[in-house]
Amino acid sequence: MNEPIVKVEHLSHRYSVQWAVRDVSFEIPTHGIYGLLGSNGAGKSTLMNIMCGVMKQTEGKAYIKGIDTSVDPVASKRLIGFLPQKPPLYNDLSVEEYLSFTARLRWMPKNEVKTAVEEVMEKCALTHFRKRVIKNLSGGYQQRVGIAQAIIHKPQLVVLDEPTNGLDPNQIIEIRSLIRQIAEERTVILSTHILSEVQAICDEIMMIEEGQMVFKGTVSDFDNYIAPSTIYASFIESLSADTLASIEGVLKVDELGGKNFRIYFNDAQDVMDRVVEQSFKHKWRLSEIRVEKNELNAIFAELSKKKSQ
Repeated sequence: MNEPIVKVEHLSHRYSVQWAVRDVSFEIPTHGIYGLLGSNGAGKSTLMNIMCGVMKQTEGKAYIKGIDTSVDPVASKRLIGFLPQKPPLYNDLSVEEYLSFTARLRWMPKNEVKTAVEEVMEKCALTHFRKRVIKNLSGGYQQRVGIAQAIIHKPQLVVLDEPTNGLDPNQIIEIRSLIRQIAEERTVILSTHILSEVQAICDEIMMIEEGQMVFKGTVSDFDNYIAPSTIYASFIESLSADTLASIEGVLKVDELGGKNFRIYFNDAQDVMDRVVEQSFKHKWRLSEIRVEKNELNAIFAELSKKKSQ
C-alpha cells in the first residue's frame, strides 16, 4: 500500500492558553488540489506551518510521505514547496537572481540550478521578466515568483496559503490556471477563506473552524451537505414583498432593492413552481429565479453545529 502524501494524527497546537488547532486528523492519499477552507483565525495557517515544519506542534503527529516532520524536519522539507500568505521575496533581486538563490537554498546540485530556474520561469510565465527587479513587478507577477520558488525543486507536495489574496479578477484567473497545471504533477494544498476559490479549482475540501476539522469530502459532497435556504427572484413588473409572502410554502421575503427579492422556503422546488405559476397568472414578468447558496459564515456555523452533535 502506498504511503499517503500527508498524514496528520490528532494534531493540536496551543499559543499560551489558546488552542489554535485541536485534535485534527486527516490523510491526503494522492495527487490533486485539496482546499483547506476556514474563516480568518480558524487555524489554517497554524496547521500549514506545522505540516511544513515552520513550527512544532504541541501534540500529535504530522507525516510527509511517512516522514515525521518533528523527528526529521530536513528530510520532510525536501518534499515540500511552501508559499506563505506573504510571499518570502527579496524585492531588490531580479527574478532570475532570486530563483537561483532559492534553488541553492534547497541544496540543489550546482549544475542543475540553471535548468531548474529556466523551467520554473517558463511554467510560471516569468521568462520575459527574468531581469526585472521583483519590487517593480505587479502583485500578480510577484505571486507567480512566490509560486515559482515553491516548486523549483520539484516537491511532491505544494502548500499555498491564500495565493490569490489581494489580486484583481484577471490575476486570480491566471493564478488558478497555474495552480491547476502544478497539480497535474504533484499534490497541492490550497488554503483560503473564500468559498468560491475552493469550489472553482479544488478536488476535495477540508474545512477547519475554531481549530477543529468540521468537514472533509469532495466539492460535490460539500455542495450537497448544507441545504440552501433561500431563492433569489427578480421581476420586471412591480410587486410587494407581502404579495410574494402570501404564496403557499413561502416563509419570509426580503426586498433587495428595485424589483429583486430573497424568498425563504420549506421546499425549494415547490416554492419556485408556485412563484413561476403566480407570475404567469398575474403578469409579474419574472426575469430570473434561482436557488441561492448559503453564505459562508452560515455554512461554517452549520458545520460546526453538526460536528458538535
